[in-house]
This record gives sequence, C-alpha cells and structure tokens, in this order.
Amino acid sequence: MNLIEELEVDLSKKLYKDAFTHTSYANENNVESYERLEYLGDAILEFIMSEYLYLNTKEEEGQMTKLRAHYVCENALYEYSLRLGLNEYLLLGKGEEENGGKIRKTIVADIFESFIGALFLDKGIDIVKKFMYKYIIPIIENKEIDFFDDYKSVLQELVQTDKRSLEYSVINEEGPAHNKTFTVVVKIDDIIYGKGIAHSKKEAEQMAAHDALSRCQYKCQ
Repeated sequence: MNLIEELEVDLSKKLYKDAFTHTSYANENNVESYERLEYLGDAILEFIMSEYLYLNTKEEEGQMTKLRAHYVCENALYEYSLRLGLNEYLLLGKGEEENGGKIRKTIVADIFESFIGALFLDKGIDIVKKFMYKYIIPIIENKEIDFFDDYKSVLQELVQTDKRSLEYSVINEEGPAHNKTFTVVVKIDDIIYGKGIAHSKKEAEQMAAHDALSRCQYKCQ
C-alpha cells in the first residue's frame, strides 16, 4: 500500500490535482496551480513543527527557531517529498517535463507544502499531524538525513576509494541571464550516474551527486 492509498487520498479531487499542478502545466491547460496550496501548507508545517519542538525539546526560543528552519527548509522538503514519492504525481508542462521538472529541487520541495495544504483542507489538522508524526518526525529523530550534507564530497570519497574518474558536465543552460537554469550530469568513468537541475551550476552539481547517491547507482556497483 502506497502513501496515497494509506491516507485514503482521492487524487481525482480538484484539491489534490491542484496540489500537484505546476505553473507550466496550469498555464498550458488553463487550470489552477499549486501555489496557493503551497502558501497554506507552508504555514501549517511551521505550526506543526513549532508545536513539536515546544513539546519535545527543552530548547530556548532562538534554538527552536533555528531547528524549525532546519527541518522545513527547501533541502528538507525536497528530501521528504522524494522519499514519499510525491514527485511522481506532478503535472508538468511539456517543456518542464522534458527538462527534468520531476527532480527539480524547488518544484519537488514546493509540492510537499502544497500536498500538506490539500491534506489539511480535505481531512483536517489532526490527520496532517498524524501524517507528519508517522512519516516525517521519525526521519528527523533518527537523523536519517543530513540536510546540510555535501553530496559532492560524499560521492568524491566513494569514487576515490576505487580510483575511478569523476566528472560534472553542464548539458543544458536556459533562461534569461538573471534567472538561468542549469542541467548537470555526473559521470563516473564516462558513465552518467545522476542528473541535477538548479539555478546555479554549483547547486546543480550537488543535486546530480545527490541523485547518484540516492538511487544507490554507484554504491551498489
């Protein structure tokens, strides 16, 4: 049973269709995007995480604020969304789909918030809390993810162990000068192991390394 089935979420409802509809798809099909639900979900996540930290830690206000920011930052939301497979439900415009929108960090992070917003409107705050405490809080408490990890360094260390070559290549660059999007692939011994898309080459390289590691493409060789 997958997450959607377990939560008894009806993806045919407009609410959930909106939650997974990127602006590129919305513009092409004259429908509503996830942006309003994302706004709502952001506030709900902050509330639930604030309550969790207040009830389960003895930290002062400043430290709780830092921890909350750590657990609801874009990197964190991206990880949660990928682990739950929410990106598989994304509705993307043709161009965005072809350019790897389903693994684009910002989009994948956004839909975690929009999904939370939709779940709240559909089933209420108690169900959202149960969802968070079952699927997200354990990730935090078990320290399963290092949200500030340098994925490139981790991959480099693995490659060096076997004395293999590692190379990052920009395969696509698009958009205006002030808002460019870069697509980068990481190659090990000239074989592509991961791809990343971001608004800077550095971030795209990190996402490519993360893609390779998260799929266990290299570690499982």
